[in-house]
Formats: sequence, structure tokens, C-alpha cells
Amino acid sequence: MDIQLETHDLTTKIERIGDHSHVRGLGLNSDLEPRPNADGLVGQLNARRAVGVIQKMVQNGQLAGRGVLLAGPPGSGKTALAMGLAKSLGEHVPFVSISGSEIFSIGMSKTEALTQALRRAIGVRIKEETELIEGEVVELIIERPAQATSTAKVGKLTIKTTDMETIYDLGQKMIDALTKEKVQSGDVIQIDKASGKVTKLGRSHTRMHDYEVMPPGISIVNCPDGELQQRKEVVHRVSLHEIDVINSRTQGFLALFTGDTGEIQSEIRDQINVKISQWKEEGKAEVIPGVLFIDEVHMLDIECFSFLNRAMETDMAPIVLMASNRGITTIRGTKHSSPHGIPLDLLDRLLIIATSAYTYDEVKQIITTRCLEESVDIDDVASGILAKIGTETSLRYALHLITAADCVRQRRKGPSIDQEDIRKVYTLFVDKERSTKYIEEQKGAYLFHEG
Repeated sequence: MDIQLETHDLTTKIERIGDHSHVRGLGLNSDLEPRPNADGLVGQLNARRAVGVIQKMVQNGQLAGRGVLLAGPPGSGKTALAMGLAKSLGEHVPFVSISGSEIFSIGMSKTEALTQALRRAIGVRIKEETELIEGEVVELIIERPAQATSTAKVGKLTIKTTDMETIYDLGQKMIDALTKEKVQSGDVIQIDKASGKVTKLGRSHTRMHDYEVMPPGISIVNCPDGELQQRKEVVHRVSLHEIDVINSRTQGFLALFTGDTGEIQSEIRDQINVKISQWKEEGKAEVIPGVLFIDEVHMLDIECFSFLNRAMETDMAPIVLMASNRGITTIRGTKHSSPHGIPLDLLDRLLIIATSAYTYDEVKQIITTRCLEESVDIDDVASGILAKIGTETSLRYALHLITAADCVRQRRKGPSIDQEDIRKVYTLFVDKERSTKYIEEQKGAYLFHEG
């Protein structure tokens, strides 16, 4: 009897899709004119134009410590605008995002947590000259010991340029570095003499064969010319906070990997600021002010606001972008009320960008964009119903129904989400207005109901 075993691939790929994973940028033209639907953002044309001006301020790097407030009702795209700004700035401009409530959940003082966030949002490009060995590997020989008890390895590396060829004796550390990078004959490599770091630049075109298939990420390069040993300028990109941690005696650089940085003495930061200023004058370093985004900024208390007032006046300060969905409310830590829950003296320093509620057509376009991001098929009638739900209840509620409706669609094996799927999930999951109405109707069944 032949028995056939059915095999299953247990390795599955999980892709997490967040609320703002569809945002790719600000959707602006070169003259900062916003397009109605671009880079995942829909509508909010005036707000996007204003954030585009902030983007230019950051990229110029000349203005430090400016405060910007995104103010608008819930679900009006404040966080999406901040994420679009982060994508538009690129990976080399620091963008740090925190929530106002995070300050109170960290095991350190509030001012220290804010200081670390501010200094994480300031980048430093440090330039230094280093000795490099760059050439094409002719031959790599690694001799392993005959005795099993011995672990030492020795080897020889023959490397050349178009003008010269040299043989180097290798030690254990260099052999491990070459093995880790999978260096073989015909590769063009670069070795940092100070740190021993090996970088594979590509594959020499003279050693390529017609039948050889290049792995992804490996390019074909020419054999270098000139001397094997050269002095080149290397640029390191770090944040001020990383420099603080490395120079902290109690923590050291290992804290960068553990995440337990603790509180850093102000004297260390003052010395680092002086050193960075000297490097700037000598042309060895360049400071890149980034953006610190504080979401739900009304959750900060009066002490934090007072600290931000002072911190934004210093030269070593990023642009602070805040977001709040509150109207006139009590300032945390006081009995006084203020617009957006922010003290008036700080509010006077801020550039305020207002966001407004989305229209029906804009909500429908956002739903279509989210369906494309989540790989969900929906017909036009169902998307129109969802858009109506979004305008009458909230945009977030309508967007959360997409995945639930798709699960119902899969169960009935339909080609796309239709109005019956929307009706089904609308009855299963209530919005805040229906939930509030139900509480009022059933208030006798709840404990501690306050009228």
C-alpha cells in the first residue's frame, strides 16, 4: 500500500498594516502646491501646504527650536500629516515620534525624558579621514589547525589594483571578518585599517563568467586603480543622544543596545555641546536639526510645558511638532483652562496649523485608498455606504469596518465586499453614538451610572 503524506508549509509571512502605512509623503508639487489625492493623503490642502513649508525649514537646517501645532478634531489627519512629513524628509533627517503620555510612563524624570527625545531629534554628521585598503581579491587562503584542540586560524590575502599587488598575512579577527562577509576570489573589497571592518563593494567584471548568476544586492564594478592603501573621508551619522550615551560613564555605549540609558548628567551634555561647536568651526561636523513630534500634547503637564518653553530657545533644539484634538480644556497640573490644553505663553510661540473634518467625497477616497493598502476588493455601493457611515459617525470607525467586512466576504466566498457585508458588520460592531444611546437606555443595569 502506498501511503502519501500531505506536507504543509508552516512558515507564513505576516504583514502588519498600520493606520498610516499607506502614507508615502505629503503629496506636494515642487512649488509646494498640494495635489488633491497623492502619496496616500487626501484633502487637507491648506494644512499640507503649511506642513510643506515646515519641511523646507527643516531641510534648510537654519531655523532651530520652532514650535508647530497641528490642531483639529479627531480623525482629521493630524498624525497622517506628521507621518507624511517624516517620509518626505528622508532617512538622513532625524524624526522622533512620541506620545504625551509616554513622558509619565518612563522610569526617569519628565524633563530628562523630554531632553533625551529632543536630542534624539538632532543629527550630527561627523567627518573623519581614515586609512583604507581597497582592491580586488586575487586569492584568499585560510589554513585551519590540524589539532582539534587548537582554534587559531592563519591565512593569506592576495589583493591587487590595476597598478600593484600585495600579499597580507591574516589574523583571527580579520579571517572572521572576511568569512562573515563571504569574501571570495574576484570580489572588490574595502578594509578599514583602524577598525578592521570589511565592506564588499561588488564583483570585478574581469572575473565574471557568462553562466554566473549574481545574487541580489551585488553589483559589478571595475578593479580599483592607484595605490592599495588610500586615505578617504568617511561620514558617520549619529544623534546627539547617542553621543550622550556613549560618553556617559555610568552607562557607556552598551546602553545603546540594551535601551537602559538612565539619566545623563547635564555636565556631560554641556561638554558635548562645546565639542560639537568646535567641530563645526573646524569643518569636522555638521548639525542636522530634525523634528520631534509630540502626539496628544495636551497630556503634558505645566512642568513639561515650562521646560519646552526654555528648551526650544537653545541652539541645539529641533523643530517641535505637536498635535492636539482638544478645544478649550484644563491645563494638566493646574486649575486654569486654555485652548488645546496648552499654556498661553507657549501657544503664543507656536505656528498653528488647523485641520478640518473630511467631506463625504474625501472620506470615500480615503476608504478606497485603505482598501488598496489592505488588498481588499469593495464595490462602489459598499464604499459609498462606508463613506456615509464615516461622515455620520467617525472616519476611524468606518476604516475599522473594512477588515471586518472582508472577513464576512471571505466566509460567504464572495468576489468583493458588498452592502450586505457592510450591514452585517454594522450590526455586529456599534459606534460611540449607538453605544452611548444603549447606555442611557440600559442605565439601570450598569454599576455606578452617573446621570
